[in-house]
Amino acid sequence: MAKNKERRPLTPAEDLRRLAEERARLKMAAITPSPSLADAQRLVHELEVHQIELEMQNAELLNTRDELEISRNKYSELFDFAPIGYFVLDAQTRIREINQAGAQMLEIERSLLTDKPFSRFIADDEERRKFTDHLKSVRREQGVHRCEIRIRKNDGTLFHGLLQSDAVTNSDCQEGCILISIMDVTDKWQLRMELQKAHDELESAVRERTAELIRSNAQLSLEIEEHKNARASLKGAYTQIKQLSEKLQEENIQLQMDLSRESNFGEIIGHSNAMQYVFFRIEQVAPQDATVLLLGETGTGKGLVARAIHNRSARKTRPMITVNCTALPGNLIESELFGREKGAFTGASARQMGRFELANGGTIFLDEIGEMPQDLQCKLLRVIQDGEFERLGSPHTIKVDVRIIAASNRNLEEEIRAGRFREDLFYRLNVFPITIPPLRQRKEDIPLLVNYFVAKYNKKIGKKIADVSKETLNTLAQYHWPGNVRELESVIERAIITSQGTTLRIQDRLTGLKKPEGEIDIKALADLERDHILKVLQKTNWRIEGEKGAAILLGLNASTLRARMRKFGLRRN
Repeated sequence: MAKNKERRPLTPAEDLRRLAEERARLKMAAITPSPSLADAQRLVHELEVHQIELEMQNAELLNTRDELEISRNKYSELFDFAPIGYFVLDAQTRIREINQAGAQMLEIERSLLTDKPFSRFIADDEERRKFTDHLKSVRREQGVHRCEIRIRKNDGTLFHGLLQSDAVTNSDCQEGCILISIMDVTDKWQLRMELQKAHDELESAVRERTAELIRSNAQLSLEIEEHKNARASLKGAYTQIKQLSEKLQEENIQLQMDLSRESNFGEIIGHSNAMQYVFFRIEQVAPQDATVLLLGETGTGKGLVARAIHNRSARKTRPMITVNCTALPGNLIESELFGREKGAFTGASARQMGRFELANGGTIFLDEIGEMPQDLQCKLLRVIQDGEFERLGSPHTIKVDVRIIAASNRNLEEEIRAGRFREDLFYRLNVFPITIPPLRQRKEDIPLLVNYFVAKYNKKIGKKIADVSKETLNTLAQYHWPGNVRELESVIERAIITSQGTTLRIQDRLTGLKKPEGEIDIKALADLERDHILKVLQKTNWRIEGEKGAAILLGLNASTLRARMRKFGLRRN
C-alpha cells in the first residue's frame, strides 16, 4: 500500500542536501576505503556534504542580493524622479531622506539637505507655528493630514506648498519619523486670490449699482407722481377697453355654447360619389371668402358642412356663430342678429351685442334662412352688400367683416315665386351653392353611418353591440329615410337600447320602403361632374393651364384638374 502512495516533493534544503550527498559519494567512490579508516572517512564525508551545502546556499544568497539591488535601484529611480517632492523627517524634524523632485523644489543639492532642519525652509514664524501644529496632529492621529504653508527656496523666493503627511516606522527610521509629500500649488493660490479679488470687485459694483437703482427709483417715483395728473385723459381709452372686454366675454360665451352643443354626426361620414362631390365643393370654396348657400333636406348635415368650410378657411382661428332662424321669435330675431341698446324696447334692460358683431372676423351660419321674416331680409341684404348695420335703438353704424354661410331645406326659388323670399337676397346668397344629397341617394354610406352610431351609443349607453346582421343592413338600405341621417341616428339609438346581447336588432316598423310617387332616377353627381369636365376640355381643345385653359373656366387649380382627369379616366385621344 505504501508503495502506491505518491512521494512528497522535496524542499529546497532537502534538495540541496541530496545534491551534496551525491557529489560526496562520487568523490568517495574513487577512494578505496580500508577497514581501519571507516570512521575517518564517514566524518570526512559529512564535512564535505556540509561544505557543498554552504557553497550552494552562498550562491543562492548572492543571486537574491543581486535581484534586491536591481529592485532597489528601480524603486529608487521612481522615488527620485516622481513629480512630487518626498521628505522623510525624524523626530527632531531633520531631513533624513529626500527625493530629486524635493531637492529641485528647494533648489539645493540633495547631499546638502541631509540632516538639515526642515523648519529653516519655512517662510516665517507664523508659518512655522502652523507647521508645528500640523506635525502634532500627524503624531496624534493616524492617517494622512494636509496643510498648506509658504516655503522659501534657496534663492529666497517663496512658493505655496501643499503638504500631505503621515507617521511611519521602519528599520531605518524608528518611532517619530514622518513622511511628507509636497506639491507646488502657487498657481492655484494665485487663481484663488484673483477669484477673491474679482468677488470683492463684484460686491463693490453691486453696492454701487444698488445705490444707483435707489436714486433711479426715487426719480421714477417723482415721474409717477407727475403722471397721476394725466389719468383723466385715459378714461376714454379705458372705456373702450372695457367695451372690447365685454365683447370678448360675450364672444367667448357664444363659443362655449357652440362647442358644448353636440352635432348630429360629430363628423361628416361618407364615401359615396355624391358625398365625394360635396367634399370636392367644400375644398373649392373653403379658402375663399365667398358666400355659400347650402341646400338639402332636413337632417342631411348642413351644419356639419358649414363647420367643415369654416375650419378649412383662413378664418378658422376666429369664431363661427350659428343662428337658427326658426328657433328665434320673429320679434327678437332682429335684436339677436344686430344687437340692441339699453331701453331699445320694453324689457331691454341692458345693451346686447348682436350675432354679427360676435362673428366679426369669423363666420356666421344662418340656418334655415328661408324662415327669416321679409322685413329683416332687406337688412340682411345690406349687411351682405356693405358689411354694416345699426343696433336697435342706436343711430351709429357698425362695420363688420363676416363670411356668411346660409342653409335652407326649402326650395327658395319657389319661395320667391310665392312672394315669401326676396329675389335679390337669393342672388346674393347663391354665389356658391352646395346641394347635400339625401340619405336615400347615398345608401352605400349607410353601413358606415350605422357602425359610427353603434360605436357612439355603445360608449354613451354602456352597451357592447358588436355585430350588425346583413338582414338589418338590408332593411335599413330599403327604407326611404325621410328624416335622413338624423332619423337613422334615432333608429340606431333606440335599437341599441332595446337590443339584447351583442347583435343589433331593429324593432322599429320602418314604413315607406317604396319610392315616393313622382320621384325619378337622376344621374349621379360624379357622372355629371365627369361630363362637365369633359365638355370644358373639349371646348378648350384639351388645354389645361393658361388664361384660356380648362382650369380657369372650372375654377380649379391645374393640379386639381389633372387629379380629377385621372380619377375619371379622361384622356385625350
